[in-house]
Amino acid sequence: MTDRPFIDTNVFVYAVDKADPAKQERAHEVLRSGGKIVISTQVLNEFYVIVTRKLAKPLPSQDAAAIVASMSAYICVSVDATLVSNAIRDGQRWQLSHWDALMLAAARQSACTRLVTEDLADGAVYDGVTVENPFRDLTYRR
Repeated sequence: MTDRPFIDTNVFVYAVDKADPAKQERAHEVLRSGGKIVISTQVLNEFYVIVTRKLAKPLPSQDAAAIVASMSAYICVSVDATLVSNAIRDGQRWQLSHWDALMLAAARQSACTRLVTEDLADGAVYDGVTVENPFRDLTYRR
């Protein structure tokens, strides 16, 4: 496995969401930290839906589409039947939501050692993938 990070959707959402400036700045720090960032097609889809429909001030669809296009420059794991099967197994094994297990399976498949997300316990290790919550010291204000 490599030390490259798999970045969850929430980091990208906070990077564009002005509702919490502290989380926005932290998200930018994570994305600027270098290294070969890995995402999945799940991240692209979730990002588009969240920023155009679920934020207090949604982005125009054209702006969101442009950001998704720029995110495609990252290493992107396709969600296929094998990945879904692995996620189902992982979700049952560790009692994770399907969506979190899918993210974890994509991180493992792409040989990442870190999964950067606020959705799982900071410091938890799943088959060699360590969860890092970059927002752990920030107060949740959404």
